[in-house]
Amino acid sequence: MRIVAALGGNALLKRGERPDSDIQEHNVEIAVAALAPLARDHELIITHGNGPQVGVLALESANDPSLSHPYPLDSLGAETQGLIGYWLVQELQNQLPDRLVAAIITQTVVDRDDPAFDHPTKFVGPVYDEAELRAIATQRDWVIAADGDRWRRVVASPEPTRIVESSVIRLLLDANAVVVCAGGGGVPVTESADGCLTGVEAVIDKDLTTALLAEELGADALLVLTDVDAVIRDFGTPQAAPIRSVTTDELRGIRFPAGSMGPKISAVCRFVDRTGGFAAIGSLADAAAILDGSRGTRVNPS
Repeated sequence: MRIVAALGGNALLKRGERPDSDIQEHNVEIAVAALAPLARDHELIITHGNGPQVGVLALESANDPSLSHPYPLDSLGAETQGLIGYWLVQELQNQLPDRLVAAIITQTVVDRDDPAFDHPTKFVGPVYDEAELRAIATQRDWVIAADGDRWRRVVASPEPTRIVESSVIRLLLDANAVVVCAGGGGVPVTESADGCLTGVEAVIDKDLTTALLAEELGADALLVLTDVDAVIRDFGTPQAAPIRSVTTDELRGIRFPAGSMGPKISAVCRFVDRTGGFAAIGSLADAAAILDGSRGTRVNPS
């Protein structure tokens, strides 16, 4: 099978952990151990988040006195693809010494007229107290919003329309390589009428990009791997219960938080509706069991 696996942010950094490199490299080792069984028996494409990492780089850039202005988000996103790709590729090589492994800096085309540019919603970077962040936002012309009881910067999150490097990824898969790509939803770029690409200040939802990538690559399965065992109905209530199998129509009829499970639901529903393929959401530790249907939440065509 051709499998696309999306790693949630917890694969690199669990909530409350400091974004130190040694902590993240240890978490990558655990993540790859869960994915290695899939790679031994199937074609595997791995995508990943980059929220905390791009936030660290943005702060470093904003505070660097040698710069006349901070680096833009598209450039920072490319930097994190290289950083996280390096960690993942190295550990994949350690655990799968007989397989080719590659990480690809991936660009994702968005529409320059996407209304998301007028309504930023995507959280990036660390959390702050409200007063502290409002002072920083005034200095740096940031848009900010509440994230639980803390505050964070928000940026535009336009819809992905095309993965620029899809053909290169296909070549690597044909060579039996494990491919790490589309980190952080891909570097956001717009495309002119003559085909020229230009980076834009935005962050694309990684799960939506992953679903588009899986569709473009003709994947058989899309696995969205996070830190929960399954999608939970009535989360946070006494009636909370895991959903083991559900259709896309049923899943869309259930309300989920927009900033956490919501994008994952949208991603798997899009992939299943457009391709009829296998999609599931569940714990990274259960990756192999999710694929065989014994764990996680399986999403079926309506």
